[in-house]
Parts: sequence; structure tokens; C-alpha cells
Amino acid sequence: MLKILVTGGLGFIGSHTVVELQQAGFDVVIIDNCSNASEAVLDGIVAITGIRPEFVRMDLRDKAGVADFFSQHPDLGGVIHFAASKAVGESVEKPLLYYENNITTLVYLLAQLTALPKAHFIFSSSCTVYGQADEMPITEDAPVKPAESPYGNTKQIGEEIIRDACHVHPALQAISLRYFNPIGAHPSAKIGELPLGVPQNLVPFITQTAAGIRKELSVFGDDYPTPDGTCIRDYIHVVDLARAHVVALQRLLEGKNPGNYEVFNVGTGTGSSVLEAIQSFERVSGTPLNYKITGRRAGDITTAYADTTRANTVLGWKAQSSLDDAMRTAWAWEQQIRGL
Repeated sequence: MLKILVTGGLGFIGSHTVVELQQAGFDVVIIDNCSNASEAVLDGIVAITGIRPEFVRMDLRDKAGVADFFSQHPDLGGVIHFAASKAVGESVEKPLLYYENNITTLVYLLAQLTALPKAHFIFSSSCTVYGQADEMPITEDAPVKPAESPYGNTKQIGEEIIRDACHVHPALQAISLRYFNPIGAHPSAKIGELPLGVPQNLVPFITQTAAGIRKELSVFGDDYPTPDGTCIRDYIHVVDLARAHVVALQRLLEGKNPGNYEVFNVGTGTGSSVLEAIQSFERVSGTPLNYKITGRRAGDITTAYADTTRANTVLGWKAQSSLDDAMRTAWAWEQQIRGL
């Protein structure tokens, strides 16, 4: 079995991708510093797949540690890089932390990969690189606009670094996947999104409010130029997103990529408003949600949803789950972890 390194593999998207990789027949090794994840996630992965992946607890900012890891794992077939700080608000407050954690770790990984005779690399990027796009749906050819936050800027810079490295190292084969809004949980309810502290994302705040952990959900603004006045996003089920990583990796391994750097949007192609997301949750859970309309939140864009034509036709990947499916699994996960 080909061995794949998954950095940040205990996190929300990373853990679901580890499951999909193992179920596709890959051998997985995880690096995670557990700054925003728990080692207990390994038990959930084992419960689903029957396989305990190799786990190395390490901070990728340790340059010597990264070099030592690669010397001990000369047989790696590829790397999927999730490890990064990801809270937009925190990045505004702590920009240097975000630049150190998100940029230097990428550089240290690429330094090791470009020293190999051949390397395959999948990068966790984001639709934040588009900012407020001029046209909907957003294609991969839409201009990359000035970032709204240091977090978003690290994704832009990260893509530039990979592109530059690929330009001078033809043996480095890389794909950046620009996610839209991942939600949901594994249908087994063995793994899911488990933010530390107050959730930064909509859906865990919804489920925690329904579970009584949070008093109420704030909807930031109802005066946007959208049908119901609330922001519109492209919510993609995390399992669909995880599968996109496996498909992208297989594309590189099979040599189907015409160049050594490609970019793909990963979304559903459908925009849903915040109120539509709330209504979806209430529909599938049967639980009325306590929410209130508050003022707009700084930095929020009005509308963002993907044109997924390239991923559908070139990668041969397409999202399978609906918004209701994702909400149903997110609620099952919340109920499981709270013992409801």
C-alpha cells in the first residue's frame, strides 16, 4: 500500500480524508500538533475503518523535526497538507502567528518534497482567495483579490509559493483545492467537527445552540442584496470534500495532470443563505432554533458559491450530498458527543 502523509489529520477535514484514504487502500501517517484537535479522533477513525493510522505528534514549525520525519519515511507516496490555523477573526488579532504557522510550515514541507526524485502534494486552499467575486458562480479563472484577513492571505501566499516551487522543480506535482464551506460529519457519527471554545463557523454554532450549549445563534445582517437579506455560501458535505482529496491524489499518482500545478474549486455549485441553512437544520432535526438578527460582521462577503465544472469534468468528482444530508449528519454528531 502506498503511504500518504496527512498533516493536520486529526482535524475536521483531515480526519474525514484519512478515512477516505484508508477505505481507498492507502496507508496513512498523520502529523498533528493537537493545537486544535484531539488524539481521541484516532479512535473514531479506527471505529470506522478498522485501521489505526500511524500518528506522529509534532509541530511542523520544527524545521529539524520535519527533516527528521522525512528521513525516517523515505517511502512516502504523497502529502495532503491541512495543518494550519484557520480562524479568520483570530488571524486579524494575531497576524504574525498565522503567517508563521501557515507559511513556514508549508515552506518546510516543500523543501523536503523538492529534494525527492518525484513528489505529489495536495494543498488545502480556500475560496477566500476570491474575496467578493464579481460574478457568480465563481470559476477558477476569477481574479484573486486582496485578502480580507491574514488567514485568507496565507492561502493566497501559499498557492503562490507552491506555484513558484513547481515552476523550478518539475518533479513536484501539486494540486490546490479551493474549498467553499465544509459542513456535516461522517454518517457513522464517529468523527465530526469539534471546535475548541466558541465555534467560528455557522453549523457547529447551530448544533450547539440546538443542544443548549449556546444560548442563541446570531445571524449577522439581514440587509444584504440577496433574496432573504442574509449572506449566501456554498455548503459542502465534509465527506464529499474528503473524497475530492483522494480523487485529486489519484490524478497525480496516475500522471493524468497535464502540468505540474493545477487548481480546482470544491463546492456543490449551489448557494444557500444563512436563513436557508437554519431552515434546513430545523427541517431535518425537528428542533426549532433560537436565533436573532444582529448587525453585519466586518469582513463578511455577500455571496460566494462555486462553479464546479472543472472539478466535475477534469477530476471526475461531484458532490453527492445535499444541504439537508449535511445538517442531518452534523446534528447526529452533536447528539452523539453530548450524549443526547
